[in-house]
Amino acid sequence: MSSTSSIRVRFAPSPTGMFHVGGARSALFNWVMAAQSGGTLVLRIEDTDTSRNSPEWTEGIIRAMAWLGMDGGQYEGPYFQSANADKHAAAARTLIEAGRAYYCDCVRDDVIARTGDQHKGYDGFCRDRGLEPGPGRALRFRTPDRGHTTVIDLLRGKPVFENAVLEDFVLARADGSVTFLLANAVDDMSQGITHVVRGEEHLSNAPKQQLLWEALGGEPPVWAHVPVIVNEKRQKLSKRRDKVALEDYQAEGYLAAAMRNYLMLLGWAPSGDREIVPWEVIVDEFRIEDVNTSPAFFDEKKLRSFNGEYIRALPVEEFAAACLPFLESAPFEADPAVFDQLAPLAHTRVAVLAEIVPMVDFVFLDEPPFDEQSWNKGMKGPAAEILAAAEEAYRDAPWETAELKDRLEQVGVAHGLKLGKTQAPVRVAVTGRTVGLPLFESLEILGRERTLARIAAARAKLAAASPAS
Repeated sequence: MSSTSSIRVRFAPSPTGMFHVGGARSALFNWVMAAQSGGTLVLRIEDTDTSRNSPEWTEGIIRAMAWLGMDGGQYEGPYFQSANADKHAAAARTLIEAGRAYYCDCVRDDVIARTGDQHKGYDGFCRDRGLEPGPGRALRFRTPDRGHTTVIDLLRGKPVFENAVLEDFVLARADGSVTFLLANAVDDMSQGITHVVRGEEHLSNAPKQQLLWEALGGEPPVWAHVPVIVNEKRQKLSKRRDKVALEDYQAEGYLAAAMRNYLMLLGWAPSGDREIVPWEVIVDEFRIEDVNTSPAFFDEKKLRSFNGEYIRALPVEEFAAACLPFLESAPFEADPAVFDQLAPLAHTRVAVLAEIVPMVDFVFLDEPPFDEQSWNKGMKGPAAEILAAAEEAYRDAPWETAELKDRLEQVGVAHGLKLGKTQAPVRVAVTGRTVGLPLFESLEILGRERTLARIAAARAKLAAASPAS
């Protein structure tokens, strides 16, 4: 895209719920297109459906976009569609005066009775009745009887829609409120939108909106309808069935950079055999024309892997700082100095930041957490004997990582076990889990007194559960 040809794109969500990852992808595509041309991304909140809208959802959209980095010089808004009611009404009057719109008092049952087909669209019954505005009368657009409408789409070529099969669609409801089709076209025209990039579910609306642009004397925008996003069953992502709220991923500790990178790959790929690339490369290489029209699979496992890569790329100091909000809401008080010692151990082991809490909790709790499955897995076979020998070996050991490992290896040799098997009951006794941070570094940080106390407590619990007792 030429840097000398500035564009104006828009992201126009309805604030009826949490911020959908599909909406976030569309916003990012628009954002990158604006960045490439030195153009502008307009955020327009389509808030005319007052029964479903909430200021909370609007604030969530704005916060989520800022989290992803969509703010600053090329960002404009937010604007609110409800503020344009006078413009919508004026456009409706213009269409009526030009003979491009008419009033209709038909209800759906009337249309079905006339056509005998409940699936058929409106039959144009009121086109020439000359009805005046009044209760129960909607305003319809007079679609041309002949010819066709060609939509210039950067992804899909030039889809052609026969005007004869486009019904006379409603512009304003019987209560006077305008529909999405009219409000959207008027707002795009008044805000100088040059390119409309949105989900493919809106492709069927494009010829209707293009006819409206032309009827109102405007030059239609360049269209780009990006592919639908599907789950692992190849079903369209649904907020009722799938995890689709961007805020949920943010709350789990996904990094904005990882989420941004991953969302850009839903339908597009950078050059070469790579997926994790700097944002600057994405902005330089992305072309909306290169987006694949096939459904894009939202793979949460892959996103998680992406996030782990981004976390590991952070300097350990930044990783520790990013973990702090999760530790602050944990059910324990984390000593910052102690966590600074744990952070390098955890840095390469978490895929999302929320995992830091169960990974380090054993250090800050008075007693290790109890997980029955971990206990049963770790405390089997010669666990009691190993714990007794470990307790004895650690009683006078120099308290540093290498010596702690060497002492436990010797315990294993005496029992004919490799270190992995030997350390299992010790890990469960001290941390409460079968997996976690490197054991011997953890023991060094935990300290001799607490380590020995936990091993002794585990031995006592095993003894109490023994049939011989």
